[in-house]
Amino acid sequence: MITIYGMTNSGNCYKPRLLMAKLGRPFRHVEVNSDDRGTRSKEFAAKNPNAMVPLMEFEDGRLLAESNAMLLHLGEGTRFIPQDSYERALAYQWLFFEQYSHEPYIAVRRALLTFPNRKADATPERLEATMERGNKALLVMEMRLSEASFFAGETLSVADVALYAYTHVAAEGGFDLSAYPAVTDWLGRVESDPGHVPMDWLP
Repeated sequence: MITIYGMTNSGNCYKPRLLMAKLGRPFRHVEVNSDDRGTRSKEFAAKNPNAMVPLMEFEDGRLLAESNAMLLHLGEGTRFIPQDSYERALAYQWLFFEQYSHEPYIAVRRALLTFPNRKADATPERLEATMERGNKALLVMEMRLSEASFFAGETLSVADVALYAYTHVAAEGGFDLSAYPAVTDWLGRVESDPGHVPMDWLP
């Protein structure tokens, strides 16, 4: 059985759990928390020298880091990777967008405001910058979702799983999702897809 090391309240760690649930694949969850420096323990660093979660361990001992790499691996051969080459490229495009233009602002602002160990980093300047860039990312998403049901076409893909993870809790970072009706409607479509589970769900 696959083991996923991660934090229950992390969107990045939620991504592979959510996709595994939608695929109906069993896995084992092992809580490894950065707050108590569990990610920097000697045992965990031996598995992932980058000292970050999530981390996926396969039955044969092979390891895979980076949440979006996990989505691509788990989604291979399923409905979550588009068969059309252009739509597949779109899914990759939005995965890169999520990590470069979305997660560093929406996820980070949420962490600054809700994680006790990040409060010292929540300077007015950083909060303002993450709000500005986060809203820019939401506007880009709004424009795309005003013309398509999902990010890589008309069916849900790994791109939607990746972007859902932190968008659905963006309000915890102070973002007003009511300003983005197409994004709000899309959240509902993702949640109505079979096998959906909340962020705090564990197998």
